[in-house]
Amino acid sequence: MIDGVKQQKWWGWGEEGKAYHHEDKPKFAPFVKKMVGVDITAPVAPVPPFSSLDVPASRLSDALRADLESVLGAGFVQTDDETRVVHGFGKGVRDLLRVRAGRLSRLPDVVVYPGTQQEVERLVDAVVAADGVLIPFGGGSNIVAALEAKPDEHRQVVSVNLGRMNKVLEIDEMSGLAHIEAGVFGPDMEDQLRARGWTMGHHPDSFVWSTLGGWIATRSSGMQSDKYGDIADICRGLTMVMPGRVLTLRPLPSTSSGPSVREMVLGSEGRLGIITSAWVNVHRIPEVREIQAYFFPTYEDGLKACQEIVESDAAVMMARVSDAIETQYIMANGKKSSRLGSLSSKAIQKIMLQKGWDLDKIAMSFVGFEGSPTHVRYEKGLVSKIVRRHGGMGVGKGPGSLYDQKKYDTPYIRDFMLDRGLVADVSETSTPWAYAEQIHTNTVAAFQRAMDEIGVRGVVFCHLSHSYHSGACQYFTFAIADSSPDAEKTYDHAKRVIQQSFMDNHGTVSHHHGVGEEHSPWMDQDISPAGVFIQQALFDGVDPGRNLNPGKIIHEGAPGISTNSTEA
Repeated sequence: MIDGVKQQKWWGWGEEGKAYHHEDKPKFAPFVKKMVGVDITAPVAPVPPFSSLDVPASRLSDALRADLESVLGAGFVQTDDETRVVHGFGKGVRDLLRVRAGRLSRLPDVVVYPGTQQEVERLVDAVVAADGVLIPFGGGSNIVAALEAKPDEHRQVVSVNLGRMNKVLEIDEMSGLAHIEAGVFGPDMEDQLRARGWTMGHHPDSFVWSTLGGWIATRSSGMQSDKYGDIADICRGLTMVMPGRVLTLRPLPSTSSGPSVREMVLGSEGRLGIITSAWVNVHRIPEVREIQAYFFPTYEDGLKACQEIVESDAAVMMARVSDAIETQYIMANGKKSSRLGSLSSKAIQKIMLQKGWDLDKIAMSFVGFEGSPTHVRYEKGLVSKIVRRHGGMGVGKGPGSLYDQKKYDTPYIRDFMLDRGLVADVSETSTPWAYAEQIHTNTVAAFQRAMDEIGVRGVVFCHLSHSYHSGACQYFTFAIADSSPDAEKTYDHAKRVIQQSFMDNHGTVSHHHGVGEEHSPWMDQDISPAGVFIQQALFDGVDPGRNLNPGKIIHEGAPGISTNSTEA
């Protein structure tokens, strides 16, 4: 490990010693038992020690090692087994299933830690001259197989960790722009900005374990995108190192300079080069920040309310609504004494029953407000009227405060579930408002049919997470009760059905997780074969030697999933 550079544990999400616990949440175990028939209170086997893994040897040549060490120094050229394993995978379900089973496939031969723009330029040229493969690592939180080499890759594979390049370089206070190095993790970046009175406002679920460069490379979106925009809106300029040249895009508010090169880099997942820094929009820290909780009779009522909120004068920073099953999941995760746990109290249930609500169909919503006290009061008044028009009711800011505190803990639940024979994952998409209800209904039904077909118990639930003028993102979570050796095939079947449902119901392959290899089989349906042709021509033109993270975005087969087979 390198001093000052955070590294996740090799077998799961986040840092060693931090995990999800159910003992203080009395309703969670009964919820899981009801939904998928698994007793999560039963003892589980410990994760095997790292020493049990059979780690393939590094193929780094003496010549390339010497070149890299001359650029970076020997201490920033790492070939130890654990560092290579950590950098050989993201944190998707397939990644975790394989690494826990010791199926390590093609690991990077070396992990490098450049500390300056010039070092990145020199190492890129050195690796390309040796006909090696360069894979930017970011924070390692990727879940779409964008961080690993092709299984049959015979060339030397170099994973690039920019964790030493983690500074806010400059703030243009007049323009509301900040120049920031790409290797900075979310919390470190916000700490530096907030110390000077600013915030970027970008908070994805992976915030603690993802980087600015990774957000740009995958077209990330944060929980507060309704106010601050997606990373595509936030990133105004950038620097990217390419073989033999450096792309520099100035932070302009808008341009008419032909096809947007900035847009080509956004979402490129390392296929065009290594992003080293970016100019981003920043904002003064708001005086007031408040998240209010609401309930609706049904998810459909909540969807319609969110659409009206977006169309109103209430410029909220977040408008989120969960379907019935996710609402039950949220309440089951509340501690008995917490404000979240109190939402299922008999008093609140009595009010809902008096309104004629079916308690099995209720939907919870969180709406976030920021700004001056006067502005926040005005927005809350507008939203309250909209909520009432759609049959909803407010339950105060207590649950919202708890949600705000715990919002980054969700990924730890996946490791907890895997330990207990439950394969859990997420898929997200966006549609025009006209198809929002349709895609939710049909995707849930398709998943359940798929589970019935193979005789496996599973559950799927969803929330609307990001809203726009013309539509919204819906974020699906699914869990499958399968601890068998074929769990990966079962997962493939479920994932394929969900992704295909997106295509069949006017959705996109992904709203903010990116493509990688997991989603690439659906790209021709998503952007048309002509769109794939344009992307391929771009990648071939910039990287004719296929040295820059080859195999991502354009479908080339394993280890991602096929659209027409149950095999991995």
